[in-house]
Amino acid sequence: MNDMPQVRGKLTPNRDLSGLTWLRVGGAADWLFQPADVEDLADFLRDLDPGMTVFPMGVGSNLIVRDGGLRAVVIRMGRGFNGIEVDGSRVTAGVAALDAHVARKAAEAGVDLTFLRTIPGAIGGAVRMNAGCYGSYVADVFVSAKAVTRTGEIVDITAEDLNFRYRQTDLPEGWVIVEATFEGPSGDPAMLMRRMEDQLAKRDATQPTKDRTAGSTFRNPAGFSSTGQADDVHDLKAWKLIDDAGMRGARVGGAQMSEKHSNFMINTGDATAADLENLGEEVRKRVFQNSGITLEWEIMRVGEPTAD
Repeated sequence: MNDMPQVRGKLTPNRDLSGLTWLRVGGAADWLFQPADVEDLADFLRDLDPGMTVFPMGVGSNLIVRDGGLRAVVIRMGRGFNGIEVDGSRVTAGVAALDAHVARKAAEAGVDLTFLRTIPGAIGGAVRMNAGCYGSYVADVFVSAKAVTRTGEIVDITAEDLNFRYRQTDLPEGWVIVEATFEGPSGDPAMLMRRMEDQLAKRDATQPTKDRTAGSTFRNPAGFSSTGQADDVHDLKAWKLIDDAGMRGARVGGAQMSEKHSNFMINTGDATAADLENLGEEVRKRVFQNSGITLEWEIMRVGEPTAD
């Protein structure tokens, strides 16, 4: 374990990850690497034992790390990866730039990426998950991205490479996105700012934004709101299925489905990762029994459970 590559950034063994996720649960990663810059990341991946698993982590907004932790090198980009540049209608953002900051900076320059304003998390996760809101998706505005491969090459990736779908892409195993470029329609900055304020007010009125959550727990069922096309139907929502199954407000240990929005899972204070995952599985079971529909997790779950 001691023959790890030399780095200019920070490499920490047995790093507890709970404080790095929005739900504040989970065990330790074998290693946490915070690269200084793209070259530091490329050198590290090139020299790292090929047998070691790599897990790129954003701001942990959409993640449950299981209580037994992660047998991997977790790579987390911070300063040095959060720049945002606007050039005409194109916006290039570092992987660690927050979605909300990108939306704001774009709007100030008259570029409409307003749908990103209420999406929790950073640009890397938004690209990887084809994040979307209000009928707009990352796929609609994506131009290209830059990534470092598992062998340390710096490559450009296209929309074809990623094969965007509802809440998923085909990013190759171990590749780490470092920046992405988007092109948005032009708009009046004041109008774009007003629209984002309205979106925020709507979000705060309908979602438990003051609680410890990880955004939507389950995807809306496939075939419903799944393509982002104008003729797509948005009739069937995960929260409605959860309500119909009587699971609004349901609890397991310190985990609860929000009373305010039943597709949001809350750590009420002392939840373990197991509480959260068990609650989610119970919701899936009850929804299936009630409607015959299997809900798919939108929150990513990684790592090992604790050995009982």
